[in-house]
Amino acid sequence: MAGTQAPAAPPLRQFDTVLIANRGEIALRILRTLRAMSLRVAVAHHAVDAGSPAVLQADAAIELHGSTPVAAYLDIAQLVAAAARFGAQAVHPGYGFLSENAAFARALDAAGVAFIGPRADTIELMGDKVRARRFVAERGFPVAPSAIEDDDPASFVERARALGTPLLIKPSAGGGGKGMRIVRDLALLETEIAAARREGERYFGDGRLFVERYVERPRHIEVQVLGDAHGQVVHIWERECSVQRRFQKIIEETPSPGLTPAQRREICESAAGIARACGYLGAGTVEFIYGAGGEFYFLEMNTRLQVEHPVTEAVCGLDLVHEQVRLARGEPLGLVQSDIAQHGHATECRLYDEDPAHDFRPATGTILNWKPPGGPGVRVDAGVREGGEVTAAFDPMIAKIICHGATRAQAIARSVRALQDTVLLGVTTNASYLTRVLQHPEFSAGQADTGMLARCAGELIAPLSEDDIDLLLAAAVLSDRELMQRVHAVPPMHAAMGAWRN
Repeated sequence: MAGTQAPAAPPLRQFDTVLIANRGEIALRILRTLRAMSLRVAVAHHAVDAGSPAVLQADAAIELHGSTPVAAYLDIAQLVAAAARFGAQAVHPGYGFLSENAAFARALDAAGVAFIGPRADTIELMGDKVRARRFVAERGFPVAPSAIEDDDPASFVERARALGTPLLIKPSAGGGGKGMRIVRDLALLETEIAAARREGERYFGDGRLFVERYVERPRHIEVQVLGDAHGQVVHIWERECSVQRRFQKIIEETPSPGLTPAQRREICESAAGIARACGYLGAGTVEFIYGAGGEFYFLEMNTRLQVEHPVTEAVCGLDLVHEQVRLARGEPLGLVQSDIAQHGHATECRLYDEDPAHDFRPATGTILNWKPPGGPGVRVDAGVREGGEVTAAFDPMIAKIICHGATRAQAIARSVRALQDTVLLGVTTNASYLTRVLQHPEFSAGQADTGMLARCAGELIAPLSEDDIDLLLAAAVLSDRELMQRVHAVPPMHAAMGAWRN
């Protein structure tokens, strides 16, 4: 895609039936918007998810089969056949799985089914980190000094060494922090390159790498963009995603507390420019590394809906899934940049089934009691229910707790209260850990960077004694009004006896 013009707009596509090719909280979140748009909805699912809320609430459920649950959700042929079986004219891929798979988008197009996402060529271009960086740099947008293996594999190590330390090694394909290595000692460079290559091949089937100068104490800033089939692009402001553990985000917020208004405009306009250059269609996110001196560099573009999209919805008043559907139909944006304003502040906390006191090891089991928090400004996106099983087959995220307030301080206070009010018995979660992060002085002051959690690890982990755990469990049970009413209720047989006494 060498040009900067969007392809000619296709005629409007009408559809009244959509297949969701995903699971968990994002499947349920998408289903609710599709229902509000009066669309019929089917959910494709593996047997382990047969009892999940999204599957139970769908108009139809289509079972997928695979050697593993994940393999089932990655089976393009099965999903295209599922769309045909349900009569779906469109498929929403959610995030993860096949959401950034150009082959899936092309297979649906060949079957006459709309992919609710960008064009396959765009997915291919921006999904390859090396091609994307080159594309962005050629159009004058900032990228960090780097060495790309594909340019000359024989000299890759020496070109990387010439950049100096610290260095960040990345796989050309994939995401989620897999295969990434920080190198501060050049004597370890070749060893770390070999390790990153193995991990890239294992997770993405692609061992190609590139190396870039690592920005010390960076912030991770991403910008939500929307583009239509008529070449119009807007940004919907930025999100701060610097609170990360092992390159995985756990708390996001908007607006970023680290940007001045001028810096905010500059980075958001750069993101919109990048999306415009690749003729972007649908909802996407342009990610940047932001340095302490105000410099920023293109990191990657995610050609899909992000996990953290609800914070943008909270402050801008838009339903991004609704916009995705409209844009997939070929409708114009209906928005200009001046229409999109930020109101208040929002945070999102990812509730994971993991044990922070034991190196965040996964926690599996049956959900015995699930009472999500509520109250002013609180939204919970979850895909679990009481009696449901939490397994190690998928990502450990159970729910997202999104809180909106008039100010950042109010949004944080509501997040702390919501986490403390969350009742989830049966598996261990990171709720208390998230609370400690929110209350940490660095986060409270808006100074968190991507290394904060590692740097402050000792302050953030607070192991509980067995007595503490017993007390917390007892308090959780006693605070459940419905459960206590059942405990103290007189059994019907005895109540029928009236005031009789022996």
